[in-house]
Amino acid sequence: MNTNWRVEVASWLTEMGINSQPTDGISTSVLLFACVVLASIGYFITRRFFVAGINQVIRRSSVTWDDIFIRFKMFERLAMLVPVVILDFLLPIILTEHDVLSAFLDRALSAILVVLIIRAIYAGLNAINEIADVKQINRNLPVKSFVQLTKLFLFFIGLIVIIAVLTAQSPVYFFSGLGVATGFVMLVFRDTILGFVAGIQLAANRMVSKGDWIQMDKYGADGAVEDVTLTTVKVRNWDNTITMIPAYALVSDAFKNWRGMSESGGRRIKRSINIDVNSIKFLSDEEKTRLSKVNYLKAYLPQKLSEITAANQLISDLDMPVNGRRLTNIGTFRIYLQEFLRQHPKIHKNMTLMVRQLAPTTEGLPIEIYIFTNDTRWAYYEEIQADIFDHVFAVLPEFDLQAFQNPTGIDMRAINRQSHS
Repeated sequence: MNTNWRVEVASWLTEMGINSQPTDGISTSVLLFACVVLASIGYFITRRFFVAGINQVIRRSSVTWDDIFIRFKMFERLAMLVPVVILDFLLPIILTEHDVLSAFLDRALSAILVVLIIRAIYAGLNAINEIADVKQINRNLPVKSFVQLTKLFLFFIGLIVIIAVLTAQSPVYFFSGLGVATGFVMLVFRDTILGFVAGIQLAANRMVSKGDWIQMDKYGADGAVEDVTLTTVKVRNWDNTITMIPAYALVSDAFKNWRGMSESGGRRIKRSINIDVNSIKFLSDEEKTRLSKVNYLKAYLPQKLSEITAANQLISDLDMPVNGRRLTNIGTFRIYLQEFLRQHPKIHKNMTLMVRQLAPTTEGLPIEIYIFTNDTRWAYYEEIQADIFDHVFAVLPEFDLQAFQNPTGIDMRAINRQSHS
């Protein structure tokens, strides 16, 4: 610390007739005791009145998030600066005849002052991280990673400043020496540095945030992110097991993040039902009359039949099924599913809703349902999906359609009995 201002204060006290250089040990001891008492009084006043007053104002405020600063005792840590500043101001004046002791105490108090300032800042950073959790800011911005990064930066800065104070050297001297040790540090702490850099990338690019559901098969992770730090990501899997993933693995390897699905408000259902092609046919007049009573087809069938009748007026030999246009049971079934899904209360109406026919395979004709539910929670999503396909399978006989199914043991035994009868 620069002592020029203390010399000026001592000279000013001498001019005022106040001897700032005691000549005996007793008077020096008394002044030291008085200095400690004065520092204690300063701390008591600051803690009892200023800190207590600020805490009282915070407790009475209408918001609740500021109470977190009280819980982390940030203002109490700031109050610790008062006695150190008082001692750092008075002791060199009292100990002007004891240069070695004065220099030692001056450096020690300066180092303690740096430590106390960093501790107070740490308390404030912890409070900010807690507020981010309460306000759910961590879901959009990884505050904890930035807090840890700031703490790490302050730790190294504080360490260098303390060493510079204790050795009476300029901090620039120690900062310039860091370049020499860079190669050694990178060799020894390679994994730590990789995790550190990856943590910054994850935080800056918002690749993973607290609350995201991620899937990373390589590490057996399939669950919600509970914590994101600079070196690791903590995942609670669907079966409540915990997986710790290195931060650099999320940058170097592929993983799936379901955040986009959650933020959109819709979860996709993409599933097919295979129709036996032998059950596909044209609708008869009797079937048209029966299906016209289906609520989801009351608007479609009359309009479609009128359109077909108008198109077939110029067609001859309509008795032949291949001549003219005709309704099929598979096409009518597809239109029924579309209308059924449009009116389903659990389907997202502002996202893709489609019932389409895929290329036929050896397992029949796939009719694919491509929709989004309006509830993204896993259990409710599975319940909605099961409810829809329960209805789809149950309604197939109404259209005289059959789902494709490979022959089972029962089918083979039935065929065997028929062949021997």
